[in-house]
Amino acid sequence: MTAMVVMEAGRFLISTDKAKLDLSVIHDFLSRESYWAAGIPRETVARSIENSICFGVYYNGSQIGFARVISDFATFAYVADVFIVAAYRERGLAKELMATIMAHPQLQGLRRWSLGTRDAQRLYAQFGFKPVVNTHTRTVMEIVDPEVYSRS
Repeated sequence: MTAMVVMEAGRFLISTDKAKLDLSVIHDFLSRESYWAAGIPRETVARSIENSICFGVYYNGSQIGFARVISDFATFAYVADVFIVAAYRERGLAKELMATIMAHPQLQGLRRWSLGTRDAQRLYAQFGFKPVVNTHTRTVMEIVDPEVYSRS
């Protein structure tokens, strides 16, 4: 996929160009500062990037944020690993990042979007995300491999 520069305001840039991604910044944040991926191996982060649409947020060429989307590009997308480093929060960058994701041309017309979070519900609600409610007797189900989960 070719790079897509989707926002350039002042010195901030959001891009899908994987060549710009700084794996060290991404891995450091996910493994040390996130609750959802604490201790995740660098190799796992690298593999997840290879198999996702990635959105990097940059300030003066340095990476300060990230998100990725896992999708079949026809029916479903899962938003994952969204972050802005602490020094750049409270500037509306997470909102710009989510707006960029939701506007991505390959992610239009999907039947369902999903994400998991225990915080930032107000951010995601602005884009139409709602808590999962058991409707029509549907149940959200998952498999969590304790061996893999304990290593990541």
